[in-house]
Amino acid sequence: MSALTFRSVAFVLPLLLGAASFPAAAEIKVGFAAPLTGPLAAVGDQLRLGTSQAIADLNAKGGVLGEKLVLVAEDDGGLPTQAVAVANKLVIQNVSVVIGHLQSGTTIPAAKVYGDEGIITITPTATSPEVTEQAGGLVFRTCGRDDQQGPVAAAYIAKHFKDKRIVLLHDQATYGKGQADATKAALNGLGVQEVLYTSLTSGERDYTALVTRVKAAQADVVYFGGYYSDAAQFVRQMRAAGVNAAFVSGDTLASDDYLALSGPAGEGTLMSFSADARTLPSAKAVLDGFAARKQEPGAYTLYAYAAVQVWAQAVAKVGVTQGEKVAEALREAPHETVIGRLSFDAKGDRTSTDYVMYQWKDGKYAPVP
Repeated sequence: MSALTFRSVAFVLPLLLGAASFPAAAEIKVGFAAPLTGPLAAVGDQLRLGTSQAIADLNAKGGVLGEKLVLVAEDDGGLPTQAVAVANKLVIQNVSVVIGHLQSGTTIPAAKVYGDEGIITITPTATSPEVTEQAGGLVFRTCGRDDQQGPVAAAYIAKHFKDKRIVLLHDQATYGKGQADATKAALNGLGVQEVLYTSLTSGERDYTALVTRVKAAQADVVYFGGYYSDAAQFVRQMRAAGVNAAFVSGDTLASDDYLALSGPAGEGTLMSFSADARTLPSAKAVLDGFAARKQEPGAYTLYAYAAVQVWAQAVAKVGVTQGEKVAEALREAPHETVIGRLSFDAKGDRTSTDYVMYQWKDGKYAPVP
């Protein structure tokens, strides 16, 4: 769907849902940035769906502070340099908040631009600890952190693959390396030592040399820190080379596109991810709305929806959209959202997370003990 068509849908939906009338020019702009093209576009579309629907639902109830919310969506292509350009573009368009970006590597530089202008950033998906370590206190996330997720994967590996040969890989990016480092640290802390710790180059089509190294290491388990597109490519080539090691990764594999890209090679893949918000009672009404519109929310859709919710609740509390005041309100009180009750610490991180292990089997993923 083009950006123009998407904005048109976001504008028309509130009218179809019986939104209140708004005075002319009374509007608050909500920025959105994620990869809407490129290998991670499928997840970007999930985030856009959640953001646009949250805005439509708020507008149907009168907007925020009596003003209509208007979505301003931009494509960062999943590239840090493009993310900075997008950030500057959103600043010029006078947005009050930005929902995004998707990756840690794009969120970190973009958030610096927003922070300099006093604009709140709320990412639904960027998990690197560095995201909220920045000065300014205007960055929040509705997801967890790599240093919370890594120990969950490590504990599972240590329990189920005791005394096995473990290989750790990452894609050299902020998110992927951070995830692999967190998992390695937790494994080593449990007395488990990997036989190989190395990296691949994201976007490569031929991983033959690396697969050969993994095979020579006689790996029983391969852990990969990185995005689902590279994970799918690597696991396909690994299986084709006769390497039957268990394949374990992180939360970006919670996308149907992972299995679409990996094919049968992806069956059995293990991954860490938050407890599926789509099973929560707090999500039922929103999910019913998606079903009625024949839309299928992905694993990350509700995290973007929740990002809009917490911002809107904070704005309603302080009565203004000014970034620092909204940030104070975000930290002060629990917020009821589609993914449950959320509270934030001084850094902007969630005060609690619920990472568990899942396995892809028969075309879908489900929790494993």
